[in-house]
Amino acid sequence: MSATEALWQFAIVAALLTITPGMDSALVLHAAIRHGRGPAFAAGAGICLGALVWGIAAALGLSALFAVSALAFTVLKVVGAAYLIFLGARMLWSAFRPGHAAAAPAAIAAPGIRAAATKGLLTTLLNPKVAVFYVAVLPAFLPADVPAALFGAALASIHALESAVWFTVLILGAQALRRWMARESTQRGIDVVTGLAFVGFGAALAFTEQ
Repeated sequence: MSATEALWQFAIVAALLTITPGMDSALVLHAAIRHGRGPAFAAGAGICLGALVWGIAAALGLSALFAVSALAFTVLKVVGAAYLIFLGARMLWSAFRPGHAAAAPAAIAAPGIRAAATKGLLTTLLNPKVAVFYVAVLPAFLPADVPAALFGAALASIHALESAVWFTVLILGAQALRRWMARESTQRGIDVVTGLAFVGFGAALAFTEQ
């Protein structure tokens, strides 16, 4: 396999992974609907950075630790699951709190750009499934005659770029419906659905086998 073939084939695999519904898309869409473009793009940037970190780590062989070490995988799994459940519980609390739209907790209602980016980054870094995906998939697209770290970074950058494009589509789509999205009943429903999704993601992750 040539380097060009590897890049194109990985781009197809990464694109399919990107558009598959998951916690990353849910987080960005929720941020776009509840908080606006700035926090949504920041969350997306954090997610892309996290994917880039895992991609480089996989190319260097570092994230293979989570594929072979039961203890490392379990620790990351438990921490990641707890974090996702915490995010989901906060969204549910916001949804059912009296005065939901007008008096939501400040941390929920108006997160800063840095806070949104950190949330996206942690959501990706604390997900052992991302680490295992890169460990299992990325080596198959590393030609023997290329620098592993550099080419791994290139592959991860492709995934990050595709994710950025997908997140932009989600954000602009949400903004196009901003009048309907601004209704209190809609906002409450969004928090409930997204909160339950994150709790579900966290619970599923907690019971994931290595």
